[in-house]
Parts: sequence; C-alpha cells; structure tokens
Amino acid sequence: MDELTSTTGIVAIAGCAIAVVSLTLVVVQTVTLRRLRRDQRVLLGEEGVTTDLVEHASALEVEYRALHDFVTDAADRLHTRMDRAEERLDGAISHSALVRYDAYGEMTGHQSTSIALLDARRDGVVLSSIMHRDAARLYAKQVRGGVGELQLSPEEAEAVRLALEPAPPAE
Repeated sequence: MDELTSTTGIVAIAGCAIAVVSLTLVVVQTVTLRRLRRDQRVLLGEEGVTTDLVEHASALEVEYRALHDFVTDAADRLHTRMDRAEERLDGAISHSALVRYDAYGEMTGHQSTSIALLDARRDGVVLSSIMHRDAARLYAKQVRGGVGELQLSPEEAEAVRLALEPAPPAE
C-alpha cells in the first residue's frame, strides 16, 4: 500500500488518469471528425473529389452564373420570338363582317354581298360581289386604319363599321 501513497505512486495514478482522459478526448474527436467528413461528403459530393468548402462554393457560383446567363439568353430569344409572333398576329384577319343587299332593287333577293376583312391595325380589304340577273361583278377596295383608300359604297362602309364594332359579350 505504500506504493500507492508514495509520490511516485500518486504521479503514476495521475498519469494514468490523464492518459484515460486524453484517450477519451481522442475518441470523441475522431467520432466528431468522422461525422464532419460524412456531412462534408454529403455537401461536396462523392469521395475521391478533393475540394474544400471554398472551392465548392466557388464552383457553385461559376455554375450558377453559367445557368443564369443561359436562362437570360433563352428569355431574350423567347421575347424576340414572342414579339415576332405578336407582329404576325396583328397582321392576321381579326375583324370581319358580311352585309347582304339587293344592289339593283330587283325582286331577286339579297344576292349581292360586301365583306370586310380587317386586321388588328384596322387594315385590310372590302370585297363586294354585285349580282345582276345576267352578270356578276367583283370589286375590291383596300382599307387603311378603318377608312377606305377609295370611296366606299354605303354597304361597304356598313361592312367595315360592323367588322370594327365590339363583339357582344358571350352568354
């Protein structure tokens, strides 16, 4: 028992205690380091890739900028295509009306017609088919901004007016 109470014995016991505490700290640090590396692999990717968080963040920023540039370029191209499509649609026939009438006041019925075909800019054409007992004539007059370039007959003017009139609400 004298060995345990002697100075050498106390120093030996203290050394063993310090060794046990140090070993415990090493084990705890090893476990913590393994968890950190596992979490880092989840964040950085598979093993074998030797990057740190700064390199990884830098690579992500480069990829983000490339993706941003691609998306911006794609959006610009889509806007250009949309503008062209809208321009083309503005030139499509979007207003039309047909007026039937008896051009010669005969009892043959309303065989003559005038049709207005206009686009969103109110440009287009008025076609008139004048029917008579033994002849038929077709006339075409250009319309710009809702006004005929040549003087329109009352029926042709009515067809243009009806074509440009707002459509009644759907029921």
